[in-house]
Formats: sequence, structure tokens, C-alpha cells
Amino acid sequence: MLDIKLIREREADVRAALARRGPQAPALLDVAVAADAERRTLVTDVERLKSERNALSREIGAMKAQGKETTERQQSVRELGDRIRAMDEQIRAVEERLRDALLRIPNAPHPSVPDGEDAAGNRVVRTVGEPRTFAFAPQTHVALAEKLGLLDFPRAARMSGAGFPLYVGRGARLERALIQFMLDVHTREHGYTEVSTPFAVNTDAMTGTGQLPKMAEDMYRVAEDGLWLIPTAEVPVTNIYREEIIERPLPIRLTAYSPCFRREAGAAGKETRGLIRVHQFDKVEMVKFVEPDQSYAELEALVADAEDILRRLGLVYRVAALCAGDLSFAASKCYDIELWAPGQNAWLEVSSCSNFEAFQARRANIRYRRKDGKVDFVHTLNGSGVALARLVVALLENGQQEDGSVVLPEAIVPYMDGLRRLEPMPGL
Repeated sequence: MLDIKLIREREADVRAALARRGPQAPALLDVAVAADAERRTLVTDVERLKSERNALSREIGAMKAQGKETTERQQSVRELGDRIRAMDEQIRAVEERLRDALLRIPNAPHPSVPDGEDAAGNRVVRTVGEPRTFAFAPQTHVALAEKLGLLDFPRAARMSGAGFPLYVGRGARLERALIQFMLDVHTREHGYTEVSTPFAVNTDAMTGTGQLPKMAEDMYRVAEDGLWLIPTAEVPVTNIYREEIIERPLPIRLTAYSPCFRREAGAAGKETRGLIRVHQFDKVEMVKFVEPDQSYAELEALVADAEDILRRLGLVYRVAALCAGDLSFAASKCYDIELWAPGQNAWLEVSSCSNFEAFQARRANIRYRRKDGKVDFVHTLNGSGVALARLVVALLENGQQEDGSVVLPEAIVPYMDGLRRLEPMPGL
């Protein structure tokens, strides 16, 4: 959530920043500015009425002490009270409208974010590694997984519908191995503390991190309980400190594994086959709570931590700085990390590393105690470290051999009980 005081004091700057996202963002700002102006007018008017009532009450007290008649003035006080109560109700309604408007305004892009309307405007910062040259036509992960007996898409579809994978045997073991590998690296070497959170959260938690109200249609809701299945561990991990003042030293770095649930899965076609766009996938997430003047240095470190995972797995990847028009709702700056998938002949996003500045903290009321003793909003960051489904796609497609087997990266061999190669075999 943007600071209404900032909007009030520097409206032109905020409007210009939001315009970089597209024409809709400044229009949302108009609603908030109008509601704020109405609220301030009402508050001024009601304070004037309260002052009049207080003066009359003092006058009535003095008159009673002198034995004078006060009926007329008491009636005036009652009428003022009625008007004040009505205006207080108006103020509450306007404040609710103002908060709703502020909740729908996206974060302002950082000045270093490149201009652009959509993904075409993203800027590749670096590419690490060279795509492998094959002496044969590389297969897709779908064909490989079926021959290797790693995934069973038909049975998964029968029980849950399209977009819900069923990992089988060594496929399930591979996924578990990758999760354990990433958690070990982040906790043992990158300085994160592991947490295990609920996988269902309430509306306040989803609102705090910015999924609601904008993206409600993309989420899975358990209506009977008023809960939502999490779209990412970012939601529960960030909300650990919701409505709190953090008294411990910053930065705080947390990591968590979770399944992720998202309704959107793209249009039917090549991209929706297999693991590329699914409704349920596993992910290891990294979340940081930092002091404002350190947040952009911590963003670069966050990206480096995600990259380290991919380097250890020997995968070809690239890092792209997202343009203003392609930023997520809550991000002020974001880097996407994409893996090369030869079976798709495409780059696949496996991590988004974002700095939200105080946007999430203001929505969730997450504050910290500064060195001077004052309380301020923290800056929050998060990044995938990394998402499993597309990571499995890249591992299978890059590690495939002409005979249909797949060579696994050395980094996860210890987590696979020494297994270095996946050979074709039946599934269930």
C-alpha cells in the first residue's frame, strides 16, 4: 500500500511513477485522492462541531452554577451530537472507501526499473552458461517423464483435472531431493532460517502481501472456512510478523518449502502441457525483512542466492530486470531468473526476486524499532529459491541422453542415494 501522506505531498511524482505501469494505475489514484480530500473536509467539519459542542457544554455548566435556565442550549448540544454522530458515520464510510482504493493501487516502480509496457520491455542483465548442443532431436520433459516413469498425467487429471501433476517413484524422489537440497543450501550457507508454515491462510494475510483484492479470481478459496490455499509461501512467511513491531536486529532471512495453488494456467496449448503451467506446484521460497536503506543491496543478494542454486545444478540461465509494465502488483523492482529448456526451445521463469519496499509492510502493519528508538515500516523482499515444476523440466530436458535416459546433476546425487542416471522404466 502506498503512503497516503506521500500521495498528498507528492501527488505529481506518484502519478508519474504509476503512469509507467500503464493508464489504469493513475485512474485508481484519482479515487484515493478524492476520498482523502473528502475525508479531510469531513474531519475538519466534525472537529468544528465538536468544538462548538464543548463550548456550549462549558456554557451550560456555568449557567447551571448561576441557577439559569439551560433547556435551549441543552437542545442545541443534543442536535450537535446528532450531527456529529452522522458525520462520524460518514467519515467511517469514506475511510473504508479510501482504504479500499489504496489497496487496489499497485506499488510505484523504482527509478532504476526500465520502461516498457509488457514482457517485451524486460532487459536481460546477464546470461550464465551456453545452451547445450544436441547430436539428436531433444525430447520434451513430457515424453521423457513418461518413458522414465516419473510422472503420471492421466491419473492426476482423473482425480483433480488438468494442471495437477502426479509424481511417481523416482520422480517423487527427485522432487523431494531438490527441495531438501535447496533448503540445505539456503539454511547452511546463505544464512536463512527455515520455517514451516500453514498452507491455508485468512483474507487478512492474503491482503497483506497484495494477492487480495486484485487477484482473487486466480486463487483457490475454501469458502466454508474463510481461508485461501496459498499461491506461494511468500504469503504465510511474510505474515509471520503481521501486526507486530520487530524488536530483534534486522535483516531477518527466512526460507520455507510449500506447495503453491493457483487457478490461472494460461490458454490451452503447448504451454499448458506437462509441468510448465500448472495449478499446483512445489517451491522453496526466500523472504527478507530489512531496514529501508539496505533493501536494494539485499535484493541483489537475494538474486545471487537463487542463482547459486542453479549454478550448483549446472543449468543455463539468464537474469532479466522486469520493466515497469511487467512488474507484479506489489513489487517496486523485480528480477526474473529463467532456465533454458531445450525441449521447449524456450526460457522458463523459475524465480522472481522482488523488493516491495514498505508496500507489503504498510498493508500488513509490519514495523521495526529503529536505532533511534522510533518505529517505522520495514522493507520486505521475497524470491523463489526456486520453483520446482519448471526446474524439473529443465533438469530432464538438459540432462537427457540419446537413449532416453537422463543424467542428474552431481549436486543432488547425494540426495538421490547415489543415483546418477534415470533409466527408462514403467511407472505405476
